[in-house]
Amino acid sequence: MRLIVAGIGTEIGKTLVSAIACRAFEADYWKPVQAGELDNSDSHKVAMLSGAKTWPEGYRFQAAMSPDAAAAREQKTIEIAKLQPPEPPQRLVIELAGGLMVPLSPTLLNIDLIESLACPVLLVSRYYLGSINHTLLSIELLRQRGIPLAGLVFNGKSNTASRDAITARCEAPVWLELPDLDSIDSNTVDHYAENLRQHRTMA
Repeated sequence: MRLIVAGIGTEIGKTLVSAIACRAFEADYWKPVQAGELDNSDSHKVAMLSGAKTWPEGYRFQAAMSPDAAAAREQKTIEIAKLQPPEPPQRLVIELAGGLMVPLSPTLLNIDLIESLACPVLLVSRYYLGSINHTLLSIELLRQRGIPLAGLVFNGKSNTASRDAITARCEAPVWLELPDLDSIDSNTVDHYAENLRQHRTMA
């Protein structure tokens, strides 16, 4: 199975969740677009945290900007035809750059890429003022596009009211709740991967 890890925004915790999912399900990892931090990319972080095999990104850009802007700075255009998942891994975690409506080019959004990949989405949310709205908007967009929502992950200091407001309006299960973590290493990933493995399967 292939699983897309998407977020309700940036700096939400997608890379940590991707590492946990890779470890839990013994999956490979692929990030279609990396913008910025090329010397310490998300692929590198996931490999270090989970031991997963990582595949080369479809595009790599120097600037830590939205993918369309980073591509334009290098006089390039992201093409969906060049964002094809690597073969032959049967278990693959795909991490997006930013939220669902992040532009990849003047005519292409992350949601378009998700639709073309035809994989279920694990949506990562984070507790902050406004996250209910951002999470439900993301869920509604996936519904409108007919994209399966495999589950939710919540990050940050627990907020039961926010969680309940979201889950009451969404049938997808909660895969994980991750607290604010002072440090993250392979032991952290192992701990949450075991928890995930006991409750979910990546068929």
